Amino acid sequence: MNLLQFSQDAYLVAFFLFCIAFILFVFALGGGKSQHSGRRERKWGKIAFAVTIIGFLAQAAYFFTRWIGAGHIPVSNMYEFMSFLAMMIIAAFVVVYLIYRSTVLGVFGVPLAVIIMGYASVFPSEVQPLIPQLDSIWLYIHVTMVALGYAFFAVGFLAGLLHLLRSVRWNAGAPRRPQRWLEFTMASIVIVVGFISIVFIFRGAGYEVIIDQKVESVKNRQIETRLEKVTYQMPPLVAPYNSDSASLKKVPSFIGISLPLMEAPSWMKGVQAGRKLNTVIWSLLAGLALYGLIRLLIRKPIAKSIQPLVRGVDPELADEISYRSIALGFPVFTLGGLIFAMIWAQIAWSRFWAWDPKEVWALITWLFYSAYLHLRLSRSWIGTKSSWLAVIGFLIVMFTLVGVNLIISGLHSYAGV
Repeated sequence: MNLLQFSQDAYLVAFFLFCIAFILFVFALGGGKSQHSGRRERKWGKIAFAVTIIGFLAQAAYFFTRWIGAGHIPVSNMYEFMSFLAMMIIAAFVVVYLIYRSTVLGVFGVPLAVIIMGYASVFPSEVQPLIPQLDSIWLYIHVTMVALGYAFFAVGFLAGLLHLLRSVRWNAGAPRRPQRWLEFTMASIVIVVGFISIVFIFRGAGYEVIIDQKVESVKNRQIETRLEKVTYQMPPLVAPYNSDSASLKKVPSFIGISLPLMEAPSWMKGVQAGRKLNTVIWSLLAGLALYGLIRLLIRKPIAKSIQPLVRGVDPELADEISYRSIALGFPVFTLGGLIFAMIWAQIAWSRFWAWDPKEVWALITWLFYSAYLHLRLSRSWIGTKSSWLAVIGFLIVMFTLVGVNLIISGLHSYAGV
């Protein structure tokens, strides 16, 4: 067995171990308020944490064997970066757990890593050679520090979400706005899970459709038209702009519906714009369908159904964990996501800044967390206000990671290939 195959096997082992750890963490909190519940939580919490540690070791085995097999650090595309981010989130969770011994944090921290590992698996996992711009020592510094900063932001998000789940009231007469926004947050998480699920369903079914797009270019003062092939791995509800009519006729119908339903608008730039818009639409459809199914089964808001699990959480402790995690992640992200990134951009593209979409959203992320720390320290925004900012901040992080790659083309688009 070669190293790359061993690496993939270790990745799968880590994924399933984290699924088992999540079940064990939930079981640890399932003892209700009986006199033995505290003992049960400690016992099964330790077992769940031990399984998490073994999963983390499997993640490390994946990372280092892939590094050796590929000949470069495995953070050069979306599959590798998201896998590394999941490993950093588990590492950050382990550190926080050892300090605070919070079993309930495992109920949220471990599945977040599982979701990110699942999202990573959406992308091609084959080892790809580094493009010239990435073949630099700054790849190691920039990307690893960004992932570490995001990991601490993720822990801050989880602790902030715990605080909100614990403190938002659902009794009669309670304010409705916090309830709605908290449920919107839970729905956003479900939409990501729905997106991952629908991708795996169509990939498992072997679905693939190729549509030709007419691309015009000017050469020697004459307009030349060529065909670019766009590969869809989900039914094309949206075709590329200016698609070739002959290739559209070959698109099979889906559950009796003739496809595609429409073309991507002309203002969406890039050959892959239509496919990306199609992915966004399928993500929303699958996520909303999954959310509706969950609501139908539990017959109440998801956030309200989770609240009994977090009754033992100390809101002040959750707020403290959230703040300290973000306070640690901010300087790491500042160095890796802005300062070192600009140095690398100067070396690779001879400019510090180019208003690339990923650069802009990295700046937005930095400005938001700067505002968070300012409001926390100088305006005494603690508790609920601080927790909402921690949740919103990580939603911005996830849009930077997921939304920008799905929707917008730019210099960082190689990461989504």
